[in-house]
Amino acid sequence: MRLKILVLTNLFPTPWDPLRGAFNRQQFERLGQRHDVDVLTAVDFRERLAGVRGEVKVPGLHTDHFVFVYPPRIGRSLHALCWRLSLLWQRGSRLRAAHYDCILVSWAYPDAAAAGWLARRLGIPYVVKVHGSDLNVQANHALRRRQIRSALRGAAAVIAVSRALAERAVAIGADAAQVHVLYNGVDSELFAPGSRSKARTRLQLEIGSPLLLYVGNLKSSKGCLDLLEAFPALLAVQPQARLVYVGQGPCRTELLERAAALGCAERVDLVGAVAHAALGDWFRAADLLCLPSHNEGVPNVVLEAMACGTPVVATRVGGIPEVVPEFAGILVPARERKILSAALIEACGRVWDGAGIVAHASRFRWSDNVEQLDRILQAAAGSPTFSDSTA
Repeated sequence: MRLKILVLTNLFPTPWDPLRGAFNRQQFERLGQRHDVDVLTAVDFRERLAGVRGEVKVPGLHTDHFVFVYPPRIGRSLHALCWRLSLLWQRGSRLRAAHYDCILVSWAYPDAAAAGWLARRLGIPYVVKVHGSDLNVQANHALRRRQIRSALRGAAAVIAVSRALAERAVAIGADAAQVHVLYNGVDSELFAPGSRSKARTRLQLEIGSPLLLYVGNLKSSKGCLDLLEAFPALLAVQPQARLVYVGQGPCRTELLERAAALGCAERVDLVGAVAHAALGDWFRAADLLCLPSHNEGVPNVVLEAMACGTPVVATRVGGIPEVVPEFAGILVPARERKILSAALIEACGRVWDGAGIVAHASRFRWSDNVEQLDRILQAAAGSPTFSDSTA
């Protein structure tokens, strides 16, 4: 049955952040080939004021946004209420008239905490998709945890991107029978093995030196500073090694200053944000992908790097151990910079089985992901209608 689906999330590209939520863009675009999908994205009011940075067009989807207005720096436990009021004020009449079969909410707080209330008021079944820090961090705060628990318990289904995150959802209060593990997929047309030297030539990188690659937001919880602190130990062994950061974020200035203080600034490059479609050459050019996050679900960059045959050095957090076997990378404890240094040295000296890594990554297919998502949403749409009494 073809459904009319509303997606509510903050994790989707907008003109103010065109590269945001590439994994959701890929999934929802494929979902739009099966159903009528409207994606309504919450845009932080500060981001909205910063100005347009690009254009977003996603084939097969009806996309729109609303501005999420809230008091900054205070009252995080009130953000779900602010999210809900912002949505109703700007798009409420349209939502009431649309007659959706179900709602898919991607991110637990404040998105699902707010949208769950709305779905129950409208009598529409909803599904919550959780990603990582929305449970691992936000649910550590008592008032937010209570709101997240209510959203998970009221959902027709909960989708987690890893087993670890599914267990976390159940621990918070979700019904285990309603929780599904659904790993993200990889676009095999964009991310496939290829010549390292040709990729480096296209990117104007040195051909022979070891290249470590970080892809993601430049913020401390992603471990970008830990990686920089661990890098000089590798340079002592391999002086020609280079560390490249792809991404943008609040730690950019601190990274540059710290690289200078460590005396390795000449071997560290911050290239800024790169379009998702252009990341393949960066993965193929790298000897290692390094992602020492403090918490995660399953980062797509790990899957995409492995699909290119590139081994991974990452932290043993969240769902990363579920997708990175020993033959595909080295996992270390979070925040342990000396252990991370040793792992970088070991990984750069090891001969990796690129073909084996590619074969492993081929298990993560968007076609399988969307097929399972389709079944979950179909079941949700056929579930008993929600009412105000369940709120």
